[in-house]
Amino acid sequence: MFDVASDYKPDQTVEAHVRHARMVRQTAVLMSRRGDVWQTDLADISVSGVRLARPAGWHGQPGDVWVLDMLFGDDANVHVMAEVVRIDGANIALAFARIPEDTQQVLWNLLGGYADTLEPWDEDSSDPV
Repeated sequence: MFDVASDYKPDQTVEAHVRHARMVRQTAVLMSRRGDVWQTDLADISVSGVRLARPAGWHGQPGDVWVLDMLFGDDANVHVMAEVVRIDGANIALAFARIPEDTQQVLWNLLGGYADTLEPWDEDSSDPV
């Protein structure tokens, strides 16, 4: 008899953690939440979230949901709701909480092959967010 729990042997060559591949892009980002508005810069973007430069004086907390507006070129406007998941002195990592239907295709086209790619991730690496 096949016992799923005891017969499963994970491949030890596979990294312990993977995440959606990040695309490094430069663009301004407008963050807004409950009347607070901040302008910052995008560090990288993936199909599941973004890493932003932390604006001086910014006071958000993990769990806060922000509306993000990013304009890539003349035709790619990415408007999403994203939750703060990690913060350090220089960066804010946000996971997409809601991507409107009309933005999904724009995001997918922007990311290209990055949308379907996973990359290894080490929690203990020098990349804090």
